Amino acid sequence: MTLHVDPDRDQFEAFKALDREIELNMLNLVRFRDLANYPGDHELARDGLTGAEAYALYGKHAAPSFKKVGGNIIWRGTFEVTLIGPGEESWDAMFIARYPTAHAFLAMISDPDYQRAVVHRQAAVLTSRLIRTKGEPLTDRFG
Repeated sequence: MTLHVDPDRDQFEAFKALDREIELNMLNLVRFRDLANYPGDHELARDGLTGAEAYALYGKHAAPSFKKVGGNIIWRGTFEVTLIGPGEESWDAMFIARYPTAHAFLAMISDPDYQRAVVHRQAAVLTSRLIRTKGEPLTDRFG
């Protein structure tokens, strides 16, 4: 499994090049480490936290920044099985985070409080997918 924890420069530049004025929904798929992997000098490095526990700390500490920019969770689910796709991929957390604009998302990740919180995400996550989506009108058709 290829590990994806943070965006690479090309991905982040592609994100920033898209329209920043529209509402966006970010699909989050997250797989936790068995044991959190904090930097050696971090106060929690030797506490033996699980990835799930470290991710819960991320959620707790990132929530004020998320709410401050107008973000909210619009869907949360529990992984059951992959019907089509890589069978080895499974997810411990699955949710869609809504932001009023891409500017709001960028403001959140620039917030010093959020930046302090993200160490918990980095320690917790084995691999993830963060997919920006653009809403489309709902119909009764597929595609």
